[in-house]
Amino acid sequence: MNHDEYAEDYLATILKEVNTIAMVGASADPTKFSYGVLRVLSETGYDMIPVNPKQAGAEIRGLPVYESLSAIDRPVDMVQMFRSPDAAPEVAQEAIDIGAKVLWMQLGVRNEEAARLAEEAGLKVVMNRCPKIELFRPFWKPRLNQPI
Repeated sequence: MNHDEYAEDYLATILKEVNTIAMVGASADPTKFSYGVLRVLSETGYDMIPVNPKQAGAEIRGLPVYESLSAIDRPVDMVQMFRSPDAAPEVAQEAIDIGAKVLWMQLGVRNEEAARLAEEAGLKVVMNRCPKIELFRPFWKPRLNQPI
């Protein structure tokens, strides 16, 4: 798959079909981008699961933080990655191991090896994109009617 550009329906379908998102690299620091993305996705109605070994056992925005993807006690639809590109193959393998359907690498994160691993295992892959941004593109509106 060409990961330089994505069809609008590819991204929209992912965002419509996933419910549970594990965020690898979630941060409790409100100044960090991952915190803002976690907040918006959670408030939009996604079941967010923060993953950060340094903050395991604590909470981010009232959500329990897990030390790893394998420690999560329920099915995960999408793994969103806020880590450096060199960590992507390991995260991709963990996403495969837990049965995730999507591997989403955040803005600035591209790793062809990770994409290949995930796609060969049947996962959809998105690189160098932010789901928070994609939610508010013109083609995507379904969850915007959530009560505040």
